[in-house]
Amino acid sequence: MQPSTPPFDERLTAPRSWWLIALLVGIACALMLLPLGTLPLLAGLAGGTALSAVAVSSYGSARIRVVAGALVAGDARIPATALGEAEVLDGEEARAWRTYKADARAFMLLRSYIPTAVRVEVTDPQDPTPYVYLSTREPQALVAALTAVRA
Repeated sequence: MQPSTPPFDERLTAPRSWWLIALLVGIACALMLLPLGTLPLLAGLAGGTALSAVAVSSYGSARIRVVAGALVAGDARIPATALGEAEVLDGEEARAWRTYKADARAFMLLRSYIPTAVRVEVTDPQDPTPYVYLSTREPQALVAALTAVRA
């Protein structure tokens, strides 16, 4: 039996400019080792680029999925029965919920380079988390998937 495809699956990848920065970090490491010779220079280039690329890749590996009756966002797995209404946040409203409207008890999977987001109420009385804030490039699709799972 083949598993069903999730109604929503998104990876919050880092922007392309961050990969250029990772290369520049490698070049900076190489230049620091330039006085030691060619081999240390190449090792600094390879090592610095590899380490900074791993950092960029791990930060950009966060995933949001709606699958098997649950919302899976990063390390959090919340059953659809514990979720309330989902709200699409445009750039301005998303910034407000990241800053002055934010609740310290909320679960936030945010990436500053993604302007739009979704805020989902948590209705479980046992859970102190008031809402889940998720940065997403496809907020309407995420809300539609959450609505379909809750129905």
